[in-house]
Amino acid sequence: MTFYQRRRASASAAMLLLSVLALAACSSDSDKPATPIAASTAAGVPTTPTATNSPAQETAGPGTTSPPSQVEMVRDAFAGLQATLNDSCTPGNCAYFLGRVNDELTGLEAAMKADPQGPGHFADPLAWTSRLWDTVGPDRSFANLKRHQTLLLATRGKINTWMQGHPEDYR
Repeated sequence: MTFYQRRRASASAAMLLLSVLALAACSSDSDKPATPIAASTAAGVPTTPTATNSPAQETAGPGTTSPPSQVEMVRDAFAGLQATLNDSCTPGNCAYFLGRVNDELTGLEAAMKADPQGPGHFADPLAWTSRLWDTVGPDRSFANLKRHQTLLLATRGKINTWMQGHPEDYR
């Protein structure tokens, strides 16, 4: 499990704990009428659907529902990918860097597939990630990512360029 996967799992666990605590607080006084309470993340952002939350956080695909923590919004996933643009594969950092680019592309792909506009809106970026995964295969070890470093970084660059031409998808 990479650092970012552990971080996402930790954030999900924290959100679950806050939700359970909020529900326990609501149900502890049976004499009083229940009032809706929105569980909050550590950042103070409501986790219940609101006008500012995208349906991408709620819907994983046609007819399926997933918690907001499972699929990021496209803009958030793209921000994570953009954060890798100034990094490179340097001695002592290459395994982390390539793993992070892989994780960010994986997360962005999932966000694009879950976006309410549908995967057809993101046809080009999804085709590029599909070709990348077909070439890289299921082995996401450092040795394999290093072997496919050029394609991994080229895919990141193409998606970055495409997204820059579609600011409505990340602003």
